[in-house]
Amino acid sequence: MKHSGASDRAVRRIANPEAPLRHLPLPSTCVGTISVRLATVADAEQIRAIYNHEVLHTTATFDLVPRSAADQVAWMDARSGAFSTIVAVDADDAEGDVVGFGALSPYKERAAYRTSVEDSVYVRRDRNGQGIGTLIVRSLLENAAISGFHAVFARINASSEGSIALHRKCGFQLVGIEREVGRKFNRWHDVALMQYLVP
Repeated sequence: MKHSGASDRAVRRIANPEAPLRHLPLPSTCVGTISVRLATVADAEQIRAIYNHEVLHTTATFDLVPRSAADQVAWMDARSGAFSTIVAVDADDAEGDVVGFGALSPYKERAAYRTSVEDSVYVRRDRNGQGIGTLIVRSLLENAAISGFHAVFARINASSEGSIALHRKCGFQLVGIEREVGRKFNRWHDVALMQYLVP
């Protein structure tokens, strides 16, 4: 953990996730017509549609029940301040401008873990392979640095080669495999644990 005065101030802000960080601008990150910004409540339904597709059809998430509209808003409300939800948007997309989303969540509840977080990254299936996931992950890592977090974890279905490759490309390292910790679609799933240490 860094010991500079700036870092000490960031750690104090983490202890109160409702502090001023909710108003910090994201780094200007974009590729082509796609950019990343903080999510708003108006994005909730598009985020929910992307997520519920994964719930119903894939093992990218171990949720078994689709989110309701109220669930989605509550999930976003819990990810404010240092844990803000971000969206990748493309104003030229006919299906809706939100083409992916991501967020940072607390890694563990105990106080000593407060400088560690876990990421969530989802890209709309028809927009895979266009660099959107990379934009989201890199923006989350920049937000983690701004917020004073030290370790960012990703828990990924071990069979998800694309997501593992995405995180590796963004600087994450594989630190372990959790064997048969999830059960979905009548089979067991391993989880790859990846970690990024903020410089």
